[in-house]
Amino acid sequence: MDKKKPKHSFTAKLFHWGFVVIFIYGISKQVDDINQLADISLLKSEIIFAALIILLLLIRYIYMSKTQVSSLPEDTSIFQKRAAKVVHLSLYINLAAIPFTGLLIGIFYWMGLNGWIIELSVTLHEFSISTIYWFIAIHAAAAIYHRFKNDGVWSSMVPVLKESKKSND
Repeated sequence: MDKKKPKHSFTAKLFHWGFVVIFIYGISKQVDDINQLADISLLKSEIIFAALIILLLLIRYIYMSKTQVSSLPEDTSIFQKRAAKVVHLSLYINLAAIPFTGLLIGIFYWMGLNGWIIELSVTLHEFSISTIYWFIAIHAAAAIYHRFKNDGVWSSMVPVLKESKKSND
């Protein structure tokens, strides 16, 4: 008997792929030197961008946790289910930590604070950026694994290269 796999809604897909675009945009427009924040218009735009990211991420998290279910097949091992939860939660944490620490950097810079407090904020910001690349790689590798496993997980979120239907033979 072929059970229909859960499929993420259009809104869930929009949130997922929208955050990919927003993340790429954020990385491409990053501040290379903290002294660039002396430009008040840049500082304001960075603060607005970070605040919007946090707000959108919060909306996304609430929406996803209240309306969507995992696309993992029922027979998936408990280890794999927990690993998926850890990676997804880690992505959310890092996606929040990047703009949050960026906000702290901007606010501390605007206040004229120097020294360990701003250095700590910069270190946490850089750490969050570094670790998110690892979690993105793990997430992408898992998606590719499921694409080749042909278990419906890939097709539940990715709009291209759909999996072929499994036969019941």
